[in-house]
Amino acid sequence: MKTIILSIVMAIILTGCNVFSSDIVKQPEGKVVLDNTSYTMVAGDYQWKEDNVEINTKSSPDIHDLADLFETLEVDKGDTLTFEIEKNPSSITVIRLNEDGTDEIVEMKDYTINMPSEEGYYIYELKTIWNKGKETFVFDVQIK
Repeated sequence: MKTIILSIVMAIILTGCNVFSSDIVKQPEGKVVLDNTSYTMVAGDYQWKEDNVEINTKSSPDIHDLADLFETLEVDKGDTLTFEIEKNPSSITVIRLNEDGTDEIVEMKDYTINMPSEEGYYIYELKTIWNKGKETFVFDVQIK
């Protein structure tokens, strides 16, 4: 009898914890949109502080490892990509890593960027900031 009661109490406690954490703090999701199709970007480092909950996760230090987790988008020269990021970040910085290892900040307007005019493989990193935290998103493209 004690085992049954203990099992019920544990189930109630665990259910209560899951409801609490999922309702209050949900990690924002970021998507990149190409030709009206959305692709979920890979989440990197994530920090969030809300009420009494604080979350800090660290991803692989190698951006190439994160890009490998994303299915590379095949795009044309000059195509336009749009971003959809939950919880409306107050700041987004887009950084493009070129094949030669150099990187540069990409101009974004209305959550939209233009693809380069040169063929090649590029990795994009979005550094997003909210008043309660920050998160990095990664995706890659092959320009044909």
